[in-house]
Amino acid sequence: MGTFKIEGGAKLSGEITPQGAKNEALQILCAVLLTDQTVTIHNIPNIIDVNKLIKLLENLGVSIRKVGTSSFSFKADNLNLDYLQSEQFKEDGRGLRGSIMIVGPLLARFGKGYIPKPGGDKIGRRRLDTHFEGFIKLGAQFRYNREEHFYGVEAKRLKGAYMLLDEASVTGTANIVMAAVLAEGTTTIYNAACEPYLQQLCNMLNNMGAKISGVGSNLLIIEGVESLGATEHSVLPDMIEIGSWMGMAAMTKSELTIKNVGWSHLGQIPNVFRKLGITVEKRGDDIYIPEHVDGYEVQNFIDGSILTISDAPWPGFTPDLLSIILTVATQARGSVLIHQKMFESRLFFVDKLIDMGAKIILCDPHRATVIGHDFKSSLKSTVMTSPDIRAGVSLLIAALSAKGTSTIHNIEQIDRGYQNIDGRLKAIGANIVRLD
Repeated sequence: MGTFKIEGGAKLSGEITPQGAKNEALQILCAVLLTDQTVTIHNIPNIIDVNKLIKLLENLGVSIRKVGTSSFSFKADNLNLDYLQSEQFKEDGRGLRGSIMIVGPLLARFGKGYIPKPGGDKIGRRRLDTHFEGFIKLGAQFRYNREEHFYGVEAKRLKGAYMLLDEASVTGTANIVMAAVLAEGTTTIYNAACEPYLQQLCNMLNNMGAKISGVGSNLLIIEGVESLGATEHSVLPDMIEIGSWMGMAAMTKSELTIKNVGWSHLGQIPNVFRKLGITVEKRGDDIYIPEHVDGYEVQNFIDGSILTISDAPWPGFTPDLLSIILTVATQARGSVLIHQKMFESRLFFVDKLIDMGAKIILCDPHRATVIGHDFKSSLKSTVMTSPDIRAGVSLLIAALSAKGTSTIHNIEQIDRGYQNIDGRLKAIGANIVRLD
């Protein structure tokens, strides 16, 4: 179990460039299974979860070639479908939540798709019903081995259908879209997720010859085609990493420029940070965060009531940044209510912040009230363990701003979502050491 040792209080400065978006990369990589032609993908982040999926694809028989620093070509023209029934596949699939999205492409192209119950962050239940209900509506037969927690769907030929999703699941929508592009007839998906990453997937599929309309809305119409071809695609900058750097700059009172952020795809993110009183400047396609010498003040609602920040499906505020917002609020001037609506257990890391001296009232598993210190007192250093990717980075931000030396264990969780985070932070002035 790896460890970070962090000496808090250092000012950061300079420029940092966000990696490719993890959540998009996981979808795009699964989509290479839809064709026997070459698919080239650029800006792939070098992180544990993405590398696990690339290895899984390689074990499945996809020919993979590195063509640049973060660019790979994929050709799924000679797959070993027997791998899907192997013990190795069961082990590989369990270790990665994103592996669920290979099912749709395999079902569409080969008439069968299997997956063990996937793992991932421990942030409460994330059910798979939306995925499999969609496949069933397209004509697939579903089976589940309860003893081995192994799922399967099979169909001779999928047929288009109308469906109203019970939730706007991003991975569920992606999986169903990838199944529907090769189905016979027209598929209509209402209450579809419309996150930028899903839009990217749909645009890539259209470039491969799919016929998807309504991209960017919650109503997708898909005309099935016989086959898909080659394409080249570039992954967006990771909006979660961008938000992490924004929060880190403000809480350490640092001047930081975040390069090439893809402003048009950031949605509510800049405005939510502004509601905490953080200055966010647009400079071309960069974000500039000035040094907040006098701190930052929470903006109450116009009637004077306490600000509430909550997550919601896109174009609402992404749940992956709520833990960052909560952490940054601990040093704001004023109070804010954080309401985590979409997942369970994601606020349970606040006990670590309380140990560091933060003033937080955990109202229930979904709500926490933060009373900011206004930098009148620093957080205290401590020893802690990263419970998941986002909470781990939030604790890292807290440690960078704290007085003294903090230790974070289980940093493999952070490495699952952030590429070479310690090296990149050192480059802008952070005092951070990785211990094996």
